[in-house]
Amino acid sequence: MSPRNDSGEIMRALDRGESFVVTRNGVAVGELLPHRRRRWVSTKTALEAFAGAPAIDLARFRADVDAVVDQDPAPHG
Repeated sequence: MSPRNDSGEIMRALDRGESFVVTRNGVAVGELLPHRRRRWVSTKTALEAFAGAPAIDLARFRADVDAVVDQDPAPHG
C-alpha cells in the first residue's frame, strides 16, 4: 500500500488497530501506530476479576511499602 495514493485506507486501517512500518529506500525509519484510547473497566467487571484474589493484610502491605519507599513529606530541594 502506498501512502501517497491510499492515505484514506491507511487511516481506516489505523482505526481497525493495524500498524505500519514506514520505510525510506527499503530501510525502516519509523512506525505508524493507532492512538491508544483509554479503556475504562466497569466496577462490576473489576470486582469480578478480583473476586478470587487473596485478601490483603493492610499492616503487612504498609510495612512492605515503608521498607522500600521514603515517605518523608519534607521537601528535598
